[in-house]
Amino acid sequence: MIGSGIFVSPSGLLERTGSVGMSLVIWISCGILSLLGALAYAELGTMNTSSGAEYAYFMDAFGPLPAFLFSWVSTLVLKPSQMAIICLSFAKYAVEAFVTECDPPDTVVKLVAVLAILVILFINCYSVNLATGVMNVFTAAKLIAILIVICGGAYKMFEGNTQNLENPFKGTTSSMGHIATAFYTGLWAYDGWNNLNYVTEEIKNPSKNLPRSIIIAIPLVTMCYALINISYLAVMSQSEMIESEAVAVTFGNRILGVMAWLMPLSVTISTFGSAHGTLFAAGRLCFAASREGHLMSILSYVHVRRLTPAPGLIFHSLIAIAMVLSGTIESLIDFFSFTAWIFYGGAMAALLVMRYTRPNFPRPYKVPIIIPILVLGISVYLILAPIIDQPQKEYLYALFFIVAGLLVYFPSVHYGAPKIMERFTVFCQLLFEVAPTQSIYD
Repeated sequence: MIGSGIFVSPSGLLERTGSVGMSLVIWISCGILSLLGALAYAELGTMNTSSGAEYAYFMDAFGPLPAFLFSWVSTLVLKPSQMAIICLSFAKYAVEAFVTECDPPDTVVKLVAVLAILVILFINCYSVNLATGVMNVFTAAKLIAILIVICGGAYKMFEGNTQNLENPFKGTTSSMGHIATAFYTGLWAYDGWNNLNYVTEEIKNPSKNLPRSIIIAIPLVTMCYALINISYLAVMSQSEMIESEAVAVTFGNRILGVMAWLMPLSVTISTFGSAHGTLFAAGRLCFAASREGHLMSILSYVHVRRLTPAPGLIFHSLIAIAMVLSGTIESLIDFFSFTAWIFYGGAMAALLVMRYTRPNFPRPYKVPIIIPILVLGISVYLILAPIIDQPQKEYLYALFFIVAGLLVYFPSVHYGAPKIMERFTVFCQLLFEVAPTQSIYD
């Protein structure tokens, strides 16, 4: 769960809520919502232990079309936008370390983000062992950065720097749309609360360990995020946080002195590792969805010597690059969160539907029925409130991709792929030196 979000979201969330107090309420509320959603997912994950997560639940409750739409939107929207946000965050912190007198130019930030995507693509295409090794090495950086922020903030609090926490609710926004988009910003930092459902097959005794891990982990992350925001406010005022392009770098410059370089270094390493992990997983999503016949078959092919899913990785990276060049961190977070909560709400609906269609199905863990109802209601609010209050083109794009999925499903999946795709597949096989996994292992 802990990735780039806590280093980029605080400024935008504070600006949208209008007050320190409401921003902390939103941070804690996002943690509670993530906890409730994850507990509902725990029931789904113990009912169906296949590692497809939402894809498997939609297939069970609604059939192949909604399952296809999830794999379609995840591949074309959710995973690429997630990677684009993380790489833009990486670039902003990397460039910020070399710019002290002014904000870093957007063009430079975008070019660095594109370069990061290309480097990560090369690593993932070159070797699976290299990709997993890089991921392991970079994991600890995020924890170092968080420890620096919390300890530094505690030191300042003990010195008596609490003036930024006085009158905490002064200036709170009254716009329900702004509150909903503030939730988008906060929930981006918590995204990943459902990731255990993608590896349910590999969890020992999932009926006990899945809900147990959720109940332990998410409250700890919530407490950690609240402490980080309080630490930021012990060093910076509300206006300074809002104006900062890289709030953790500003924090480091204020509190670490000659060691201020540690902060941007830790965050850039953390975000690079997070982006790397995102592409690593996304390439496998392309691989799995296309193997089921829900995407172009070429995306399920692997390199004949390196055994990496190169076509899926390249496809995903190209979409992420397009999003980097055309969007900003804030717009992409709105785009991602709006789309993601359509499907999170769909998973809650799937749980409720299966309570009636499969009442006697084994449920090793059963969540109280009020929890999925509550999360479904909140997801409907998060989807509709921003559209009603302040429509943005990002929401239209998300809905366009979903409708486009409907138009693609019937001619390409339900009735079979057109013959022209066979020639395209052969061309890509020769170009990328890839082949179906079965032929390689045979």
